[in-house]
This record gives sequence, structure tokens and C-alpha cells, in this order.
Amino acid sequence: MRLRAEFTTEPFDGEGDPPPHATETFAALEKLGLTCEFGPLGSSVAGPGAVLLPALQEMLGVAFANGASRVTLQVERDDE
Repeated sequence: MRLRAEFTTEPFDGEGDPPPHATETFAALEKLGLTCEFGPLGSSVAGPGAVLLPALQEMLGVAFANGASRVTLQVERDDE
């Protein structure tokens, strides 16, 4: 089963470079070899469920360790 997740880390800083809680979560997922897209209001990641589900747990830990106060996460099946 293939899954796709979209997530947003907060707080939003507005102007300037993205905050560490956004960039470090993205980097952690990429290191696991997952397909990722970084966006200004959220990021997405896709991959096999067996890889993605544990990766999302790691992503949440990285986000909070880097200053996130909230992470909004949406996961859906992406079978084609």
C-alpha cells in the first residue's frame, strides 16, 4: 500500500527563511529516501506504508525537538 501525507508545522514565522521545525522535518524524511515536496504552507511526502508510517513518527519527534508547537498531519492512500 502506498501512502501520501501532507503536514504543516507551526508556529508560522512569516517573512524570512523557514524555521528549523519545518526544514529539519523535511530533511529527516528525505534522508529515509522518501519522495518529498516542501511548500511555503506545508510539505508532503509519499512512499510505501511500511516505510512512511514509522517515518511519520520520526518526523513528529524531529518537529517538536526543533521548536514546533503544533503539527497538522493528513494521511491518505495513494495507490494508483
